[in-house]
This record gives sequence, C-alpha cells and structure tokens, in this order.
Amino acid sequence: MGEGKSSTLVHILVVLLSLTAFGFAIAAERRRSTGKVITDISNHNITYCIYDSDIATGYGVGAFLFLFSNQALLMVVTKLTFLIAESCLIAGATNNAYHTKYRHVIYVQNWTCASLRKGVFIAGAVFVVFTMVLNVYYYMYFAKLMISLLGKQIV
Repeated sequence: MGEGKSSTLVHILVVLLSLTAFGFAIAAERRRSTGKVITDISNHNITYCIYDSDIATGYGVGAFLFLFSNQALLMVVTKLTFLIAESCLIAGATNNAYHTKYRHVIYVQNWTCASLRKGVFIAGAVFVVFTMVLNVYYYMYFAKLMISLLGKQIV
C-alpha cells in the first residue's frame, strides 16, 4: 500500500467475491433441475413432473449474494454489467425453483417438463467476470484520482 496506489486488500476482496460468485454461477448451471413426466396412476389423463434436484436455486442465490456484496464493497459504477449479471442469476434461480406440480393433459403425446433454459447461469457468470474486471479498473483509477486530488492513501 504505497503512495499513489489503491488498496491491495480491496483488490483482493473484489476479485475473491467475484470469483466466488462466478463459481456459484457455474455450479448452478451444472446442477439445473431436470424433470420427468409421470402419469397419475388413478387418472391416466393427468400427468405431472417430478424434478430431481433443487440445488441450483441455492447456487444461483449464492452467486447473486456474492456479486451483490462485491458491488456494495465498491460503488455501483459498473451498473450495466452488474444489473445484467444480477438479472441472469436471480432469474435463473427463481425459474429453477418454480416447478409445476400438476398439468391436465388430454390427448397430448410427448409432453415434456418445463426446465430452465441452458445458459442462463452461464450468462450470469460471464457478466460476473465483466463486472469484476470493470470494478478492479474503476477502483484503481478512482484511488489514483483521489490520491492526486487529496494527496493521501484511501482504504
């Protein structure tokens, strides 16, 4: 933390929070829920979906919270990438959590269960990385400006 430099601790925290959010987003994409169509035993005209896992919802929310912490640490300057990443992550988590229990299907063949579209969490992860890079550069240049204006180190 020499004169004319931004805080190394802030850089490390920004990168760690961003990489953790990125890891959670990748994990959420890999563990998306999938469903199987089951025909009701008592009434063969009724089908419903049974989903295998809901862990991706937790991963998506975790990625959302880590990215939100990252933005709170600095300031909301990289709003565009931040908002896109947050939108992808929370939309993916909520859509993954939504499961339809019963559907009345009469005379329909090849019925499929609704599931989250591939790539929603990946898009969130990509924008997490964009946000991290922009945050690091923003903080670095903001610190340089403040040091030149005020003449002292910022934390």
